[in-house]
Amino acid sequence: MQIIRDTSAINPEPSVATIGFFDGVHAGHRYLIQQVKEIAAAKGLRSALVTFPVHPRKVMNTNYRPELLTTPEEKIRLLANIGVDYCLMLDFTPEISQLTAREFMTQLLKERYQVKYLVIGYDHRFGHNRSEGFEDYVRYGKEIGIEVIRAKAYTSNIEIENVPNVPVSSSLIRKLLHQGEVDLAADCLKYEYFLDGIVVGGYQVGRKIGFPTANLSVDDPDKLIPADGVYAVWVTFDKKTYMGMLNIGVRPTIDNGPNRTIEVNILHFHSDIYDKFIRLTFVKRTRPELKFSSIDELTVQLHKDAEDTEAILLASKAGGNSRETK
Repeated sequence: MQIIRDTSAINPEPSVATIGFFDGVHAGHRYLIQQVKEIAAAKGLRSALVTFPVHPRKVMNTNYRPELLTTPEEKIRLLANIGVDYCLMLDFTPEISQLTAREFMTQLLKERYQVKYLVIGYDHRFGHNRSEGFEDYVRYGKEIGIEVIRAKAYTSNIEIENVPNVPVSSSLIRKLLHQGEVDLAADCLKYEYFLDGIVVGGYQVGRKIGFPTANLSVDDPDKLIPADGVYAVWVTFDKKTYMGMLNIGVRPTIDNGPNRTIEVNILHFHSDIYDKFIRLTFVKRTRPELKFSSIDELTVQLHKDAEDTEAILLASKAGGNSRETK
């Protein structure tokens, strides 16, 4: 995949393209992109994605927290693995936000990016105030020389709250992660959700009760942190992967106050890994965060949590689930 940020330096060849932020690069995105690739192959053109390095709403409001499923770098790596020809990175600006859909199609898609065919997702809208729809895009396309094609809708096999075949979206996945449903989120993403960061110093309470933890400082402050609770995770660093019992929350038993921490106990591992870059890959939440009446009661529960975590991860491994993002 060729990443093009400046068309004055690299001029893209004529293409079949689609537009989106593609946060998470989830199953719905992958289905849309596959259609772009198939149409491009049939037309003898390049396949292209027009996307944005920064969430458009954050450009317009610097206080906005997008709660990203993927950082810009993670998104590019995931898109590259799908096999499109071009990733056309458009810096969203206040000026671009004021363009009508017709102006956007003319000035950017046709003149800057050489788009010949535009594939539109089933619910996607663009242009100032997102006030125009598919039929408008088709009409503008005929006027300026871009054929607009409606993408086939993605039908999932995912059932949520007894509702079958729910449409997959980035907002749905965020909702699932906020509920701690990391396994359902993985079904939507087609890979297990993950956090990257550096191990930093902590309170070392876990060490005193036999469960030393590595405290993660997440790389990107805009990355979504799943719901508080205890999780079975894979922990990857130095090109090796270990089983981990993760706690996200405020540690109410030891009166941690409002400070939310991300702490992982790496099972059967006893070395210090301060300042190491690690990845936490979520498999399943085992329970919510609870307040216990004593440290002894907490310790008993942690032994049970460790057993549950190991069983879940061994079953995951035996079942062939991904231990890293693709």
